[in-house]
Amino acid sequence: MPVKHKLIITAILSVMMLVDVAYSQDLHFSQFFNSPLSTNPANTGFIPSSDFRIGANVRSQWTSIPVPYKTNSIWGDAQVWRDRIPGGWLGLGGLILQDVAGSGNLRSTKVYSSIAYHQMLGNTGLLSAGFNLGYASKQIDLTKLTFNSQWNGQFFDGSRSDGIQYLSSSSIGYFDMQAGLNYAMFPTDNIYVHGGFSLHHLNKPTESFFLDSSGHDNQIKPRSIFFADAMIKINDRIILSPSIYYTSQAKSAEFVGGIHLNYNIKEKGEHQLIAGVYFRPNEAFIPMVGYQWRSFKFMFSYDVTSSPLKYFNGSQGATELSLQYDGMYSNYNGDRRQSFCPSF
Repeated sequence: MPVKHKLIITAILSVMMLVDVAYSQDLHFSQFFNSPLSTNPANTGFIPSSDFRIGANVRSQWTSIPVPYKTNSIWGDAQVWRDRIPGGWLGLGGLILQDVAGSGNLRSTKVYSSIAYHQMLGNTGLLSAGFNLGYASKQIDLTKLTFNSQWNGQFFDGSRSDGIQYLSSSSIGYFDMQAGLNYAMFPTDNIYVHGGFSLHHLNKPTESFFLDSSGHDNQIKPRSIFFADAMIKINDRIILSPSIYYTSQAKSAEFVGGIHLNYNIKEKGEHQLIAGVYFRPNEAFIPMVGYQWRSFKFMFSYDVTSSPLKYFNGSQGATELSLQYDGMYSNYNGDRRQSFCPSF
C-alpha cells in the first residue's frame, strides 16, 4: 500500500477515535465542583454561605487539532422561602450549556431550569432532593461535511449533495430530565461533608440526524453521577477541600479525584489564594490555581493528557476557567447559614 494511502487511513482512524470519545459521554468539566447544577440538580439552592450565586465555565480541549472542542456554560441559583418553611427552603436555578465539536461544527445547546427542596435534619444534617427539566438542540453545518458518494476516485466533489439525502435535517431537538439526592453533614464549625447521587436523561430521549435510523438504538443512555466533597478548616490560614467524582454512561466511565486548598492572605478571608491538583486516572493530571476576592472566585485548571491521545493531540490537554459570584439579599437566619461551612 502506498505511503500516502497509509497516511490517509491513519488520519481517518484517528478522527474516528476522537469522534467516539466525543460522543460516548455527555459534556463535562474537570472542575465539577464549580459546575454544581450540571453535576446534580439537588445542588440547586444548596449554598452554605450565601443566598444566591451565578457562575460561568469555559473549557477548550485538543487545541492542536484543526477544530478544537469547546464547552461553555452559564448558570445561577438562589434560595427562596427560607422564612416560610421551618428548617427548610427551596432552591431555584437555571443552566445553559453549549458545546462545539468537530469539523462539521456540531453545536449542542442545552437549557435547563431546576428546583430542589432542602430540609435540615437536626442541627448537623441536611437532606436535599431536586430535578431539572430542559430542552436540548443540536445543529450541524452540512456544507462542511463530506460523504462517500462525493468521492470521485481522486478527491471529494463538494458540489455533489448525494449524502445529504440520508439526513432528516441539519438540526434536531428533544426534552431532557435529571433528578438527584444529596446529603450534607456539619458536625463542627470546622468540618463540612457533602455527597450526592444523580441520574441524567431519565426520559431516554432519542437523538438522530438520519432519516432512516431503523435497526439502531438512538436513545441517549441514562447517565449516573456520584460525587463527594468536604471542607476541613486546619487553622485560620488554611482550609482543605478534597473531592471525588464518578460518572458512567453506557460503556463509558470517568473518575476524577483530588484536593485543593484555600489560603487566607488577608483578615476575615477577604483575599484567598487557591491551589490544588486533581487526577483522571490513566487520562489526565489536572493542576489548578485560583483566587477569591470577597464574593468573587476565579479558578483556572489545565488537563495534562497522560493517555495515548497525547500522540494525536500534540500533547495538548484542556484549559478550563470558572468564575463565580456569591451574594446575599437578606439577613434572616444569617448566623445559622454562615455556620454551615467553615470560613476564615
